[in-house]
Amino acid sequence: MTMSPADHVLADRLVDRFFRYLAVTSQSDASATTVPSTPAQWDMIRLLEGELRAMGLTEVHVSAHACLTARLPGTVAGAPRLGFCAHVDTVDVGLSPVIHPRRVAFTGGDICLNEALDIWFRRAEHPELEPYVGQDLLVTDGTSVLGADNKSAVTILMDLMQMLTRDKPAHGDIVLAFVPDEEIGLRGAKVLELDRFPVDFAYTIDSTELGEFIYETFNAAQVAIDITGVTAHPIMAKGIMVNPALVAADLVNRFDPLDTPEHTEGREGYCYVTGMSANANTASIRMSIRDFELDGLEARKEIVRAAVAATAALHPRAKVECRIEDNYRNIASSLGNDRRCLDLLERGFADQGITPKIIPLRGGTDGSALSMRGIPTPNYFTGGLNFHSRFEFLPVPAFLVTYRLTQRLIELAAQ
Repeated sequence: MTMSPADHVLADRLVDRFFRYLAVTSQSDASATTVPSTPAQWDMIRLLEGELRAMGLTEVHVSAHACLTARLPGTVAGAPRLGFCAHVDTVDVGLSPVIHPRRVAFTGGDICLNEALDIWFRRAEHPELEPYVGQDLLVTDGTSVLGADNKSAVTILMDLMQMLTRDKPAHGDIVLAFVPDEEIGLRGAKVLELDRFPVDFAYTIDSTELGEFIYETFNAAQVAIDITGVTAHPIMAKGIMVNPALVAADLVNRFDPLDTPEHTEGREGYCYVTGMSANANTASIRMSIRDFELDGLEARKEIVRAAVAATAALHPRAKVECRIEDNYRNIASSLGNDRRCLDLLERGFADQGITPKIIPLRGGTDGSALSMRGIPTPNYFTGGLNFHSRFEFLPVPAFLVTYRLTQRLIELAAQ
């Protein structure tokens, strides 16, 4: 991709802003029960709040759950009210919460991320690097994720608000939502106050490589199974003890070992045991169940219930309790006959010369939670790759394409 002098100026500006946001640690914590799950996310939200107020946006509000909303009043009557949602948390995958990013010119060789720790981004081991020879890449120092998921989107939206308030081109109403804890179950989007996000439709800009256009995600539910056994001293355990660890193992073994994330792809769903723990008295099992079809999700719930019932029948003196909670919905199920959000995105792709890669996303976005709550919210690419990894990277030209596409969506909505 050839970059003009104006592109280079914009790229430098975006990278500077992105690195500034990365300097604010904001990793989420799945073990916490609060929203936000970490105090650090408040720091990011307060920073953005101050910048939005300084730009002159209206209705700037931070909720008790650190959901930040703001409105840029439109200058064109009758235009659809656009929403954009991005999350401020970065994922915890056992790496450092502190991010040390840098910009490198990728000439085709191996990239040394960290000389002191001998961490290398090897081209032979990462064929996804191939299309980006000759481009500047934003990378980590190998000790953390990069955080383009999702601070690249935060950067784009904040820079566009700065441009719109400065240059004052024609646009409709734009409402922003910056939310916490997307990485741990879309918690922020689930508690976003919708009366403060009154939009006709919205977009998330989250993950995925250049060109990806997503309006199908999994339907998702979480399963919690708790087992109480019967304790006894081993010297007198025969006929008395019920070992909850063995009950849990029996239950887990009732699921199809090929119906798991590591054995499925495309539009195939799965039942995924995400955690097990046990002691002499109790055991717990945690599962994620996923399916692109609602009736498929319901069928998987019945598989779980049947496994629980069969296990309880085999171990009648054990107490086996099961709770199943819906987590999020397929974005496509919320669209109905209103395709405006997709039509606008298709026009934006076409105008920017981007070939859409329409994929069913084997996961969820904040848009999945918002769509379940009645706001159609498809997702499009940030341009980055290898999310949730020390080898996450963001090609600078793709960063620019995402910015230009977002700008074009705003222009098209005003027309």
